[in-house]
Amino acid sequence: MNKDVIEVQVRAVVPLDASFAVFLGNSEKTYVIYVDEPVGSAISMFMRGVSKERPLTHDLLASVLLAFGAQVDRIVINEVAEGVFRARLIIVAENELHSRKLIEIDARPSDSIAMAVKCGAPIFTARAVWDAVDDMTEALEEIEARGQQATPVEEAEEEDDEEDDDDEEDDDFDEDFDFEDDDQDEDDDDPEENPPRNR
Repeated sequence: MNKDVIEVQVRAVVPLDASFAVFLGNSEKTYVIYVDEPVGSAISMFMRGVSKERPLTHDLLASVLLAFGAQVDRIVINEVAEGVFRARLIIVAENELHSRKLIEIDARPSDSIAMAVKCGAPIFTARAVWDAVDDMTEALEEIEARGQQATPVEEAEEEDDEEDDDDEEDDDFDEDFDFEDDDQDEDDDDPEENPPRNR
């Protein structure tokens, strides 16, 4: 893999007051992207393997790709410019029409992460983005120490009925770490003045 990218995992998905904080990282560093509530809920459900009566949007897209002999190969969080994260969804197609075709699609980081988690595809961060974002490892450790509801990859067992109990704790976290949750345009992600988000 290109040295200009770093492989990361979804370390936790934390519900906030009308959005979710998705913590991405590895043993070296962790950063956060804010996503809207529906996609955050979808990522959380995919991580926990929650069964659904009807397909969600990302389930549908995965099924369509499969029907055409394609699958998500990987995603890359490739840019953060003017507070907005951008990502590329890399799809590989192989069927009777062609032996192998690589397709790269511009996509929101939130949707890309959801598709990667749904399909078990790796997640990469461009070196330029990795160097630009703040390390939020201590913030994540503080959340976990406070016992707030999170969905770590290795401990994705929390019950949905705990969400209401954690609302006040989420508000406290916002104050301590300046995680502002002001309304912005759908694709606004602010890594400095307001922490990075993807809506």
